[in-house]
Amino acid sequence: MLESKSRAWVEIDLSKIKHNVEEIRKILPSTTKIMAIVKANAYGHGDVVCCKELEKCGIDFFGVSSIDEALTLRENGIQEEILILGYTPPEHFHYVIEKNLIQSFLSLDYAKKADKYCEEHHVIMRGHIKVDTGMSRLGIICQEQEYHIEQIEEIYRMKHIKAEGIFSHFSVSDELDADNKKFTSKQIELFERVLSDLKKDGIDAGIRHLQNSYGILNYPELQYDYVRPGLLYLGATSNDQIETVTHPDFKPIMELKANISLVKTIQPNVSVSYGRHFISKDIRKIATVSIGYADGYPRSVSNKGAVVLLHGKRVPIIGNICMDQLMIDVTEIEDVKEGDVVTLFGKDGDEVLPIDELTRLAQTINNETFCWITARVPRIYK
Repeated sequence: MLESKSRAWVEIDLSKIKHNVEEIRKILPSTTKIMAIVKANAYGHGDVVCCKELEKCGIDFFGVSSIDEALTLRENGIQEEILILGYTPPEHFHYVIEKNLIQSFLSLDYAKKADKYCEEHHVIMRGHIKVDTGMSRLGIICQEQEYHIEQIEEIYRMKHIKAEGIFSHFSVSDELDADNKKFTSKQIELFERVLSDLKKDGIDAGIRHLQNSYGILNYPELQYDYVRPGLLYLGATSNDQIETVTHPDFKPIMELKANISLVKTIQPNVSVSYGRHFISKDIRKIATVSIGYADGYPRSVSNKGAVVLLHGKRVPIIGNICMDQLMIDVTEIEDVKEGDVVTLFGKDGDEVLPIDELTRLAQTINNETFCWITARVPRIYK
C-alpha cells in the first residue's frame, strides 16, 4: 500500500496513548492494572503499533477476540500476556500452547474439550474462566435464576488445563439510570459471590477482572486485578454524550482525512450524486472528496446533515455518499482547490469535528465507526 497523504488516510498520534493511559490510571486503585483490549486491529487503529506503544506505558496484558489476532501479535514481536476473549476452534488449540497464549474457557463442555486435547498431547493449556453474570453471551451461567459454581470449580480442578484467572462482563455499565445501575450492581454481587464461593472451597481464583471501559469510568472503585479498556486508551468513549461518573481528559488519537479531487460550479436546478436527493436552488460551488463508503465513511449519513472540515470551517456533505467519493458544498469557502485536505473527523485549525457527531448521525457507537474504516485507508502514524 502507498502510505502517503493522498486520496484518503487516517492520522494516528501515538504520543497521546501515554496520556490516555495515565488518565485511566488516575481513577483506578493503585493495585489495579490495565489489560488493553486490542481486538479488531485495535478498533482500526493498528493492533501491533498500539501494543508496542502500550508496552512503553507499562501495559503487560492484552486482550484479543480470536486466535488469528493473537498470532498476529506474537508474529510481530509482542511477548506480553495475551488473553483470547472469544472462541478458538479445537483444531487450533495447538497454537494456544505453542505461542503461550491464554484461552477463555467459555463453558464447561469447552473446557472439557481443551482438557482432553491437552491430555492426549501431553501439554497444559492456560486459561481464564468466563462467567456469565448477566450478559447472556458467553460463559458459565452464574445468575439469580441459575447458578453453576460447581461447573467453575470443576474447571479449576481439571488436570490438563490451568485456569489462571476468572472474569465476567458488564452489559449496561454505560447506563446510570436507577434500573440499569441496579442490574450492574447485581452483576458485581454475583461475581463477588463466585469469588467468595471459590475461596470457601479452597480454590484460588487467580487473576480477577470485570470492568470494561464504562465499568472503569462509572465503577472505578472496584478492586480487581485488571480492568479491560478498549476505546479509552485511544482517547474515545462509545459516545461523548453518555453521562459518566468520572471525567478523564482523554485525547483522541485518530483523525480521518481525504483530498479534494475536483472543484466545479453548478447552475440552478442541477442534481448531485445518485438518487438526485440534492438539487441546487442557485449557483453553487461544489467539491468532490476522494473518500466513500468503501473506505468506511457510512453511506447511511447521506442527506442527514453530515459535515466535514475544510480550511478550518464546517462544510456540508450534499447528495448520496458514493462508494469511493462524496461531494461537499464549498460555496462559502474561499480558494478551494484540488488537493486541499478535508477532515472527516478530527481537527482543522481551531475547529474540532468529533467522531461522535458522525456516529450519532449513523445511529451507532464509536466502536463501530472506528471499525468501519477499511484496510485500503492507510494509517499514518506520528
